[in-house]
Amino acid sequence: MLTSSALPRLWRVCGALAVATATMMGAMAAHLPDSSFAAGGRAMAHSAVDMQMWQGIALTVLGLTLRDCRTRLLLAGGCGLLLGMLLFCGGVYYTAFTGHHAAHIAPTGGSLLILSWLALAAGWAFRA
Repeated sequence: MLTSSALPRLWRVCGALAVATATMMGAMAAHLPDSSFAAGGRAMAHSAVDMQMWQGIALTVLGLTLRDCRTRLLLAGGCGLLLGMLLFCGGVYYTAFTGHHAAHIAPTGGSLLILSWLALAAGWAFRA
């Protein structure tokens, strides 16, 4: 079971992995032939790469700055960033390569990212 003190380490690891995979996806989006993408998919993939890169960096920094996270809002915010990034970017990548929309996966992930950033803001604002 993950404890509140283990979560920042998980966030650092996942953030670094997110940045590494965003770098790989960026290379793929830049170098794959147009036939590898759905219509408009290359631009979508670049957007997902940008979002994944920023969220991965943020998650890494969050993990570095919060050594022992006892505030529920900060815990929820960090976990939400991770899940929201996976859902949003995964859904956009899926659509970019297949042309099929993955139901509500990307919008759910995007909404979760927004709520997570709001939870982090509130957690920092009211932190003792």
